[in-house]
Order: sequence, then structure tokens, then C-alpha cells
Amino acid sequence: MTATVRSLGYAVLGCPDLAEWRRFASGTLGLQVVEHEEGVLRLRMDEYLYRLQIEQGGPSGVRVLGWEVAGPAELTELAARVEGLGIAVERPGQEAARARNVTDLVRFVDPDGLVSVELFYGLTNALTPFVSPTGTEFVAGRLGLGHAFQLVKDPEAFQRLYQDVLGFRLSDHIEVNETTVASFFHCNPRHHSFAFVPVANDDRNRPVGVGHLMLESTDIDGVGRAIDALSAGGDKMTATLGKHTNDKMISFYVESPSGTGIEYGTGGIEIDDATWTPTRYQSAHYWGHER
Repeated sequence: MTATVRSLGYAVLGCPDLAEWRRFASGTLGLQVVEHEEGVLRLRMDEYLYRLQIEQGGPSGVRVLGWEVAGPAELTELAARVEGLGIAVERPGQEAARARNVTDLVRFVDPDGLVSVELFYGLTNALTPFVSPTGTEFVAGRLGLGHAFQLVKDPEAFQRLYQDVLGFRLSDHIEVNETTVASFFHCNPRHHSFAFVPVANDDRNRPVGVGHLMLESTDIDGVGRAIDALSAGGDKMTATLGKHTNDKMISFYVESPSGTGIEYGTGGIEIDDATWTPTRYQSAHYWGHER
């Protein structure tokens, strides 16, 4: 295996109210809002043109995860490997690439049939510096926008796709209960860019799909400002400030206007593959994260 995914490049979310997302993104999260086109917002957090795209109407939640690869040869190789799993890969061409502001892309539907996975290279850099309305700086750039945590029906299929085909490496496991284990994978030094946990088909409290996206501030002050802002703005905190066992991140969780959770944290560790040994934890939290 030579070609692998490099980072989580972007995500596309649906929502019923762009005005609420505009307020939430700038006031609570400290992201720079870019008015893209009618019915679409783009959100910046670093030197790239956007990292999150919010589309009004249709199903709410995460619709697309865009994974960055190195270039055209890697895109071709990974697309062929995905097809080797029996998954249909679409090559939509330059019009779709221009719409995403990338050089080229392919797309396919994940094993649960819910989220469109896009592999791309050449996300466009912006002509102006990123400016946060709240003064927050983010850990992004070469590490990507953060991570995605997905609730899945078929964990074996997701492991084959992300680890065996796309080249992610196992970071560690966390025991959710006596029979359920969450799995965490990295594709660059960020502790994990993708994680998943299996859920029962009849679990109404934990529907399948992307449960949350994580954004990482460079310092605890950015996290504190976000907590103050969500309280003032009436946003719904879904888990209090706490510290994770595996990536050591101090974070809280808030519900976005799309219904998808946002983990907002700081202090996540990085992995050196030359020395890293995957391990297992009995809990996701050292303290906090009360729901």
C-alpha cells in the first residue's frame, strides 16, 4: 500500500436555518464566515478557502466527509482500491471539482449508505489570512480540520474501508460497555481523524451517521471563550468540559444548528508512528463530559 489519506479536508452539512449557523459559527465557534452563494455558507479556520460548507434545506447533519490525498496518482490508486471492495466510485469531473474548489475528486457512499465520502487533492488556499471573530486560532493546516466520530451499523465494513483501503492506522480502543468498543484511527500525527462506534439498528437515542465533528483550539482560552459565548447565545451544551483518556484533549460538546455535535477542545496529543503502540481504555474520560 503506497497511497493513503492525509487529512480530513472538509465536511458538508445540511441545516434548516443558515442565519442560525452564521451566528453559531462566528459567535460561538470563532470561525470566519464566507458568504459563498445563495443557500450556502462556507466557514474558514485556517489558510484554506473553507473547511465546513453549510447548505440550507434537505436532510440535516453531515452529508459529506472530504478526505485529502497527495495527488492524482494517489487519487487513482485509492479509487481503484475502494472499487475492489465492491463499492461504486463516481468520478464526477471538473465541474464538481470546481464546485468544491479542489483540483480533482472522486466520491462514493459509505458502507451504511448515509454519508458521501469524497477523496480529493488540491484544496484551494485563500488569498487573505484567516481572521477569527473571537481571536481563536485552530490546530488545522496539515492536520486537517479536526476529526469525525461516526455511529455505524457495520463496524467490520468501516474498518476494512478506512484501515485496509484508505490507509488509516489504529490509534486505540475505548470500551463503551461490556460488549461495545469504539475504535480510533489516525492518518497524520493528530491522534485520530476518524473514529467509529457500532450501534444497534433500533437504538433511537444513538442514530447512525456522523455524531460529531471536532475542532481544536490552540489554547484553553479559545475553549473558555466558546463556553461563555454558547451560554450567552442560548446554544445547547451536550457534554460539559472534560478530559479524554486517549487523546488527552480537554473539551466540551455543543449541538450545532444542523443537529450534529461539535466537540470543541484543546491539547490533543500527536502520534509518532515510529514509537506509537495502540492501547485500550476502560473509559473515554478522566473527568467531566457529563451529559
